[in-house]
Amino acid sequence: MSKNQRTSLLSQMRDGVPLPLNRQLLLIIQLSIPAILAQISSIVMQYIDASMVGRLGANDSAAIGLVSSSTWLFGGLCMAASTGFTVPIAQKVGANDMVGARKLVRLGLVCVTAFSGILLLCGAAISRYLPGWLGGAPEIRQNAMWYFLIFILSLPFVQLNSTTAGMLQCSGNMRVAGGLEIVMCVLDVIFNALLIFPAGEHTVLGLTFRLPGAGLGVLGAALGTALSEVVTTVLLLLYLLVRSDTLHLRRGETFRFSAAALKNAIKIAVPVAIEQIITCAAYIMFTRIVSPLGTIAIAANSFSITAESLCYMPGYGIGAAATTVIGQSLGAKRYSLTRRFGWLTTLLGVAVMSVGGALMYLLAPQMIGLLSVDPQIRALGTQVLRIETFAEPMYAASIVATGVFRGAGDTTVSSVLNFISMWVVRIPLAALLAGSYGLPGVWTAMCIELCVRGALFLTLLATRFRKRTMQGRYAPAV
Repeated sequence: MSKNQRTSLLSQMRDGVPLPLNRQLLLIIQLSIPAILAQISSIVMQYIDASMVGRLGANDSAAIGLVSSSTWLFGGLCMAASTGFTVPIAQKVGANDMVGARKLVRLGLVCVTAFSGILLLCGAAISRYLPGWLGGAPEIRQNAMWYFLIFILSLPFVQLNSTTAGMLQCSGNMRVAGGLEIVMCVLDVIFNALLIFPAGEHTVLGLTFRLPGAGLGVLGAALGTALSEVVTTVLLLLYLLVRSDTLHLRRGETFRFSAAALKNAIKIAVPVAIEQIITCAAYIMFTRIVSPLGTIAIAANSFSITAESLCYMPGYGIGAAATTVIGQSLGAKRYSLTRRFGWLTTLLGVAVMSVGGALMYLLAPQMIGLLSVDPQIRALGTQVLRIETFAEPMYAASIVATGVFRGAGDTTVSSVLNFISMWVVRIPLAALLAGSYGLPGVWTAMCIELCVRGALFLTLLATRFRKRTMQGRYAPAV
């Protein structure tokens, strides 16, 4: 489908034109494909990135793995702040209030930049102590600290990247946001290749090449990622503010602070932030459970998470499309269509990730083998990765349904469900199984928890979401 055809379908939806099932599916698929490709490219590049670091040894891999859950927490808080503005923008666009959408763009960029500055100060203050708090071995703490600190210093760009990409996606422009995500991944690999390794010949993924490298190791990995984030954020901002058909700045439209819009953004963002804190705090606790199992287990856990993400990232792409179509159909007050979009996107996510899970089971040894040359890490990573494949269909349901509820502005529900599944199921069960079964026991606990989480989301999609859309209780943002 061309850009004009896709825009025509979105316009028909906003204007109340009936959309048959085949055109609903077509719209969802065409919005999903750019986001899925961006997510897959991101993971492929992470594979290459992790493979580069893996060549440095188990300690360097473990140093990055130790603080990965903490970087997710800060990145997740940035994403939460972005959601407070991207969801109302989708609803404004759905209501054909383009001036209102552009006002939210200005307000959002100012507010999220200020918020990222606060996060930067907090992260920098704890960076020295974090590796010790997480139970890291003395030999990996210094590298873990530097990796985390450099990530924190780049946080304003992480925040603006998330926000500008989300604004473009919610306006219906998935291609530019997805395309620049691919650019960022390519830049990440280039910068990392130049900064991680010393000058000389190197072999990665079976390819031998000569690099004029800086030899900075883990520090180079952090700097390479930060530099790619900076370049891509600048490009996203330029497109959003100058080139976007819907959201670019217009002469005569001045910025005015809106207390009502900020209050609505906070109402949407706070539950998402709580969800991120709950989830990432659980990930940190998960890391604490894994850390005593040894350096091999920490590295295998980190590499397996990277490998699994190739399977579940397409779900996040479909979830992004779900947020867009749900937000815009609600803005157009087409509640019956909103309900159908909710189920269509969720079922599509389940189908895609079920296929991905089956492939992951078959290809687990090769997937882990690309990331590490250590035979112990490879064997343990393959074992836990195959355990996780059985959770992928229900994990997909939770990922895409989260996007559905966010598009409706109903962000509290995912916070509650994540708290129940993570802290009532995953963490106690992982702590119980770790002592007897090691890392496979921990990942079995994760598999069970993801199945529980998916079942909870499907239940609320069939009850809460159905009831509220039938009664018209999901009101568009003011």
